[in-house]
Formats: sequence, C-alpha cells, structure tokens
Amino acid sequence: MIRYMPPPLIVVLLGAGMWLTDRAIVTARIESAWRTPFAIALAVVSLSVLIAAVAAFIVARTSINPMRPARASQLITSGVFKLTRNPIYVADLLLLTAWAVWLGNICNLLFLFVFFTLIQHVQMAAEERALSQLFGERYRAYCSTVRRWL
Repeated sequence: MIRYMPPPLIVVLLGAGMWLTDRAIVTARIESAWRTPFAIALAVVSLSVLIAAVAAFIVARTSINPMRPARASQLITSGVFKLTRNPIYVADLLLLTAWAVWLGNICNLLFLFVFFTLIQHVQMAAEERALSQLFGERYRAYCSTVRRWL
C-alpha cells in the first residue's frame, strides 16, 4: 500500500502521527528555549531546498511526479541536484524534523526514521530503477558522484 502512496501524503500522515503522539505522550516532551528558533530555521532551509528543486523541474520541463518516474524527460544534475539526488525528499525530511523539534516530543524521532526508511527503500529504489533504465550510463555516472541524501 505504501509503495502506491504519494510521498507528500506520507509526509502529511507522518506529521499528523507526530502531532497525535505529542498529544498522547506528554511526558516525552523536551522543553527548551532553542526549540522554536531551531524549528523555524529547519523549516526555512527545507522550503528553500524544496522551491529550488521544484524550480529546476519547471525549468527542465520534466515530470516531477514521484509516482511516475519513467515519465521524466530530462535528467537534472545542476543546482540543488549537485548536492543530493533527491532534494525534495531531503526537504521533506527536514520539514518533518522541523515539526518534530517544534513539538518537542522525543517519541517523534521514530517518525523520522519511518519516513527515511520508507522513502529510501520503497520510493527511491523504484525511482532509481526507472531513471537508470531511462538515462542509462549518464544516470549511473551521476549516481557515482552525487549522494542519494547528502
């Protein structure tokens, strides 16, 4: 079921799970003055990476749909794609991390691990297979020089 779930929906569902966990397990909250500014900083970085990645897809005029990677018409290797092969997933993870920090509940670290594991082993694996078939050696060369995450 998860393999057919769009990654943005996974982010929303995990974010909701984090909120529910925070409400249910109040004894796991960590109070600190740095939480809010750190959460805001993470969210700003996340949204900056997300905007840069989406802009790259628009400029390249290629599919951004993670559920249909075979529809990609261009291999993007510039901009934020020089730092990571998956800047949108990095942005998603940063956004969930910002949410976890904002909520301040240590239990929410589990949700970050769940996101990382699902995206890495289900979504990225499928995308990498499709892109390898589409772009062949060019994609494999890109993979050898740019990391999957960071």
